[in-house]
Amino acid sequence: MEIKRNIELAPFTTLGIGGPADQYIEAHGEKDVADAFDYALQNRLDIFVLGGGSNVLIADEGFRGLAIHVKLRGIEYKTEGVDVIVTAAAGEDWDPFVAAMVDQDLAGVECMSGIPGYIGGTPIQNVGAYGQEVSETIVSVSCFDRATRQITELSNARCGFSYRRSIFNTTDRDRYVVLWVKYRLKRGGPPKLNYAELRNAVGEAEQSLCQVREAVLAIRRKKSMVIDPADINSRSAGSFFKNPIITEAVFAELKNLFNSDVPSFPAANTHVKIPAAWLIEKAGFEKGHRHGSVGMSESHSLALVNRGGGSAREILELKEQIQSEVRKQFNIELQTEPVFIG
Repeated sequence: MEIKRNIELAPFTTLGIGGPADQYIEAHGEKDVADAFDYALQNRLDIFVLGGGSNVLIADEGFRGLAIHVKLRGIEYKTEGVDVIVTAAAGEDWDPFVAAMVDQDLAGVECMSGIPGYIGGTPIQNVGAYGQEVSETIVSVSCFDRATRQITELSNARCGFSYRRSIFNTTDRDRYVVLWVKYRLKRGGPPKLNYAELRNAVGEAEQSLCQVREAVLAIRRKKSMVIDPADINSRSAGSFFKNPIITEAVFAELKNLFNSDVPSFPAANTHVKIPAAWLIEKAGFEKGHRHGSVGMSESHSLALVNRGGGSAREILELKEQIQSEVRKQFNIELQTEPVFIG
């Protein structure tokens, strides 16, 4: 292993924010991951596991410990009737993976086109978009288990998936390092068109996976949610807040307050999911709102962006301002999506 010191982490993130890691290792294989953890244990170092850097906010002071950058590569295919089991390494870029699946007419991930980051991050957050989540197709996740120092394979059920949640970011946070993800995709399967905005974009005629992917990318580009160096509004960590899931009683209060004009989606156990972006805008934060060198995207209310020279401190201040005002006006607590490091 090559151990580097005082490596700036900001360039590895989509926000472009974050100080240096005391020590840094690139893990290109399973043994590299195990060896890196052994090294950290021997030297009593805290560990930060870095993937695609698309869902992380790193402190301005950086990380006092060892950053392990998981960069395993490779994709394998196994045909089972009309299904294809696709096993992808954690260090593969997600959107090129989606493009490859669509090109091969494999349905199951097309609505998640344009999402930045690595394969390894998808089960952690149960990544989803436009009515589709990775948990719908994940068969299992192979991980390095920090507790047993062994590689283990967790079934879909064992991963405990729910909306933007899994055991990897809740009950077993910091225990597992994702190495491989196994997906079950359907050759020649129809695209998923459960989301109204996407249905409106593609029209009523029967659509191919490729057409749906292009429609998703077009929608995301309009919202600056596709990484583009020329678009300052895309310099973000994606959606910074989760859409809150509330009880029907709380939803009824909201409808009464706004004369029934409250967008919503059904959720499990008779709950209701409402758009965080709608709450944020109703609380008085308009697209393009600025706070020092950071701000809200001019294209999407959920994205907090680095407008150039921004700091983690400024992002956190803006986050807390938004949460405080939504809490004050609606008695709803907005939960954040990114992982905070340092």
